[in-house]
Amino acid sequence: MNATTSANQAACRDAPATIYLVEDEPEIARIVGKVLADFGYAAEWFRTGADLMRRVKACPPDLCIVDLGLPDIDGMDLIRQLRGDYACGVLILTGRGYTADRVMGLELGADDYIVKPFEPRELIARIRSILRRCERNAEKAPATGRKIAEFSGWRFDADNNALHAPNAEEFNLSTAEAQLLQLFLERPNRILTREQLLGERDISPFDRSIDVRISRLRRKLETDPHNPKIIKTVYGAGYLFSTTVTWT
Repeated sequence: MNATTSANQAACRDAPATIYLVEDEPEIARIVGKVLADFGYAAEWFRTGADLMRRVKACPPDLCIVDLGLPDIDGMDLIRQLRGDYACGVLILTGRGYTADRVMGLELGADDYIVKPFEPRELIARIRSILRRCERNAEKAPATGRKIAEFSGWRFDADNNALHAPNAEEFNLSTAEAQLLQLFLERPNRILTREQLLGERDISPFDRSIDVRISRLRRKLETDPHNPKIIKTVYGAGYLFSTTVTWT
């Protein structure tokens, strides 16, 4: 994130939580906009990905709601752009309910995925959960003053989401990956439930989003992702980050 982006983002933080919606169907945009307004959010609507990105560059929001079927760009490519330069939350709201789309969206770093038609109360619950996680993540770094975590030969830099392997290879984590890893690093050798890892919101037993993110981290951290030694599954309970962590 460059200095201009940081300054723009700071200037926009005095306003209430801001949500940008990119959706090419006006009627759906009207419905979503009304739901957001009813719950006190400042919402802006964009028909195309290009329009959204121009606005994001000028004033990054707290959250972007992204439809995957846009007229000028595939929603997955738009999520890649958002995750590359901005720390806002990302919620996919789409008519594409295929498992492959859901997995790909979460793999790219989206925080959540809702299929149309949607229940307004569920939409707001998901939005609140994402915003809470983003707020906690933003508050922790300056409060603790701890920026670098070292574990099992790995090194994680919380300032830039950079993960350095024992062989010096560097991985740039998405915001969602970095948030999840930081949760583990702050609570090593403790069982964390799926609800805790997803921000303590009520989740469906069929919600596999956290499992997708765990799998993504394992592919980076584990020698054998199918026989993990660091991020262990505790069946019926949750996940355990089984290593010693040192913060500096």
